[in-house]
Amino acid sequence: MSIFSKIAAGEIPSYKCAESEKFYAFLDINPVAKGHTLVIPREETDYIFDLDDETLAEFQLFAKRVAVALKQAVPCKKVAQVVLGLEVPHAHIHLIPMQTEADADFRKPKLQLSAEEMQAIADSIYEKF
Repeated sequence: MSIFSKIAAGEIPSYKCAESEKFYAFLDINPVAKGHTLVIPREETDYIFDLDDETLAEFQLFAKRVAVALKQAVPCKKVAQVVLGLEVPHAHIHLIPMQTEADADFRKPKLQLSAEEMQAIADSIYEKF
């Protein structure tokens, strides 16, 4: 079971932003921008394009709803959608609030936000979802 599956199952704590029967969204604990959110299918699939067409379409629609809530919670010009990462063998989408494209640069130092600030951001996204 991947770490993301354990997070979605509640076995590992997370800053929950949104959820449904099939999908789960939570704040990245090493964010590149304030509000950086991960969206995952509850079904453990390593590669996003291994999801069947119906699930992939539902996944994108769920991510869109999270992005709309995220943009309201963390005002920004746009929310970037990035599919990237080999570290966790579980399909996931990064949603990153952007003022400029540099906000979605994964090479820059990660932000260090307090637990209280992370929880406040997650709660705000959850309320708007």
